[in-house]
Amino acid sequence: MISIWLIYLGVGLSAGLLAGLLGVGGGLIIVPMLIFTFTWQGLPPPHIQHLALGTSLATIVVTALSSVRAHHRHRAVVWRSVRLITPGIIIGTLFGSWVASQLPSSILRLFFIIFTYYVATQMLLDIKPKPHRQLPGPSGFSLVGGGIGLVSSLVGIGGGSMSVPFLVWCNVRMHNAIGTSAAIGFPIALSGAIGYVANGLLVGGLPPGSVGFVYLPAFTGIAAASFFTAPLGARWAHRLPVSRLKKIFAFLLIIIGTKMFWGLLAE
Repeated sequence: MISIWLIYLGVGLSAGLLAGLLGVGGGLIIVPMLIFTFTWQGLPPPHIQHLALGTSLATIVVTALSSVRAHHRHRAVVWRSVRLITPGIIIGTLFGSWVASQLPSSILRLFFIIFTYYVATQMLLDIKPKPHRQLPGPSGFSLVGGGIGLVSSLVGIGGGSMSVPFLVWCNVRMHNAIGTSAAIGFPIALSGAIGYVANGLLVGGLPPGSVGFVYLPAFTGIAAASFFTAPLGARWAHRLPVSRLKKIFAFLLIIIGTKMFWGLLAE
């Protein structure tokens, strides 16, 4: 039992650093680590992916709050963009959590693996859209937010791998894009967590300690650790060479995605 809590705390420490440093919310680490841990614990296989996604989003609520406070102190958050994109984010995320609840675990896991390889390629090759336009109006933000929220809820992330490139494309400086992405991660995580809780309440066979598709022991351990490391990651984001760190993270994602893919084939 102690070893499980140590795993949760370790995941939280790394997720918090990544959330603050790269603006990615930490879900790309949390979800696969929860899948491995839940499988090791012997939780019901049909619900493992759903529990990992819902729990990941619930922990990102805490991580995003801690991260955005640090970025705000560095004046790196474009709050107008956060306000305009939030309505679309909420609608897309709630819809995505409902879609996820209707899909089998294997389909969700395959979607996550594909998305992991996409993000790893984006980071490894340092693919950045050329900034050649300005931020859109309310309707444009709503459409973009809906898409980011939908995908984020299906893979259990804070949306940074999509919102950062979008903001950079709209001529937002990289540090401001990372800080704003951290703030955008809060409505994604909150609405997504609510959706996974609501859609899992009537599902039978969930393990004790679950509230819908959120597994409280994992949420507690990860959130407690990530709350303290997210501000540290945010400070590092203004001092360290983020592009080099992204390449290291990309290799880690490739390893994780490959391990998950082989595990899926073995089922």
